[in-house]
Amino acid sequence: MVYLIEVSPQDVMASRFAISPLMVTKQALWLLSGKKDDPVWRAWVDRMRGPYEGLLARQAGLGALVTLYRDRLYNADFPAPPPAGVSTPFAAELTAVRATPAAQAHGEIARNLEGMARPPDAVMDVLFSPDVVELFAAALQAVWDEIVAPSWPRFHAILERDVVQRAGRLAAYGWAAALADLSPRVRWRPDGVIEVGARSPDATHRLDGRGLLLVPSPFDCGVGSYLEHAWPYAISYPARGAGIPHRAPDGLAGLIGRTRARVLLELAGPATTTQLVTLLGLSLGTVGGHLAALRRAGLVAGSRTGRGVLYHRTALGDSLVHPEALRP
Repeated sequence: MVYLIEVSPQDVMASRFAISPLMVTKQALWLLSGKKDDPVWRAWVDRMRGPYEGLLARQAGLGALVTLYRDRLYNADFPAPPPAGVSTPFAAELTAVRATPAAQAHGEIARNLEGMARPPDAVMDVLFSPDVVELFAAALQAVWDEIVAPSWPRFHAILERDVVQRAGRLAAYGWAAALADLSPRVRWRPDGVIEVGARSPDATHRLDGRGLLLVPSPFDCGVGSYLEHAWPYAISYPARGAGIPHRAPDGLAGLIGRTRARVLLELAGPATTTQLVTLLGLSLGTVGGHLAALRRAGLVAGSRTGRGVLYHRTALGDSLVHPEALRP
């Protein structure tokens, strides 16, 4: 089954990318609750398991919230609506959640529960409590404060890098380039339609010049579709570069040094010096020095974008990272 999203030429100009701390928090809960697994972040999830279990014991709404999670079927929208802007703060997003009328929340929860085994009575009491919106909001706030916020600088750098690259593709080359490698479940058709795989009846949606909101995630939780008329049409997807290994292969590290090898690996996707500082946990001077050395060796190149410089691997740099590509 697929969703079909009909796109007009005007939708290219109206479409935008957004970074949502609240949606990242919700997706972190997919991993922490064991509903999904992302091998790239398994060590991080293992470290956060203790704080998560502590929050389960203290936050009445948290266990009820993750009980609703189910893959590629309808999930209640109100705990994590698409963001209103490109870089909306977590507090502003949570304010929007708290503004949800209880009747709307209960309706979405009832729809979410259709086809699911009935949760325990204690969970049902929370789900249909008049205070369910506040209970969910308090749980999300606690998860953000204790689990996601400390890792947010790295998450944000990953997301920002994806947005810069993919938005550039959309503006310069159109939808086919922007959606390339986004997900096997998403593809662009030459007749002006985006196909999004889903376990639901086929449905066609028209953007009608309003554009599409594209929201990357550092986690590989698959593609999420937000195609309800009450929200901006949006797709969440795993960001490029989230799965880059932190440890350089010994052969490459032996040739150019372990830190320069790490820089070269991170440049599988273009990045600024500031983003590399956050991603690698190194000082600005250290990253700048290694970039200069890699540029002199012809392994990376830079192109100015506004006030900054976006660095990327050259063909020679790619050949060092992936020598198998040169074999006949």
